[in-house]
Amino acid sequence: MSITVVPIKEKKVVSYKSCFDVIGPIMIGPSSSHTAGALAIGSVANKLFQGLPKKIVVKYYESFAETHKGHGTDFAIIAGILGFASDDTRVPSAIEIAESKGIDITFIEKAGNSPAGHPNTADVYMEDESRSIRTLGISIGGGLIEVKHIEIDGFSLNFEGPLPIIIAISERNDLEFGLRRVFKENNVEINYLNCLEKGGKYLYEFALDSQLPSDIQKKLAVFGSVANVIIL
Repeated sequence: MSITVVPIKEKKVVSYKSCFDVIGPIMIGPSSSHTAGALAIGSVANKLFQGLPKKIVVKYYESFAETHKGHGTDFAIIAGILGFASDDTRVPSAIEIAESKGIDITFIEKAGNSPAGHPNTADVYMEDESRSIRTLGISIGGGLIEVKHIEIDGFSLNFEGPLPIIIAISERNDLEFGLRRVFKENNVEINYLNCLEKGGKYLYEFALDSQLPSDIQKKLAVFGSVANVIIL
């Protein structure tokens, strides 16, 4: 497996973009970090898996391990996996809804320090008969998260900094140039680019400076015929 990391430029990454990030999102409570943040971690797992799994295993560390039951972290993270928004009235019933769909759910409280070095850590594993994904995320407050590690299609990636991140998996080794052209034409700033190759497949990771407007997301969807493009 070859790895290419291309830093675009030295830049300080700011997790909080506005005062609303500190206040937190419109949500089903009780906690922006333990509920809305957990839902956001589940949403990342949902985007990576792109469907409903047969099995979900969630490992909690430190504060999440100690308080997940009382703070609604369990139903929140499952709600994210189901694709619910943070203010969806179905959020508190997410576990029951998932189980009614035949999904097996396990929560594990892990002892010791978080592998991500943060007290609000969740490690989510999902699988069905043909595939599996894993995502390790932390909730940093105000409903915001950082994704620290993912495993998908045989690739393993470590991240630094906040979202958004674009992942494209393809058998084409020239896809990077097409994606970079879209970003350049639409003045999207790239913080860094990472490219992995394994078994004839290529994974392209773009860490972006800001969230993508819907029109640019539609332009990326055009690559769907030659790549699996995931916007985190």
